[in-house]
Amino acid sequence: MKKKISAFIITSFLLLLKANAQIPKEVPHPDDNKPLDLSNPSEVIIYIIIPLLFIVLFFIWRNKRKKNK
Repeated sequence: MKKKISAFIITSFLLLLKANAQIPKEVPHPDDNKPLDLSNPSEVIIYIIIPLLFIVLFFIWRNKRKKNK
């Protein structure tokens, strides 16, 4: 019985902490996200071109590394 009461108290405490938690206003919220705007060149460069460039450079680096061994 004592374990059930302590488990109930801990669970209640954790639920109350979660209910009072706040999301900071300075950071993006999941509700405020917008879809990727492909007409904006900066978003295309940041989210498409740079990651693809990193992937290509990784494979080139890996192939050169294998050839050296």
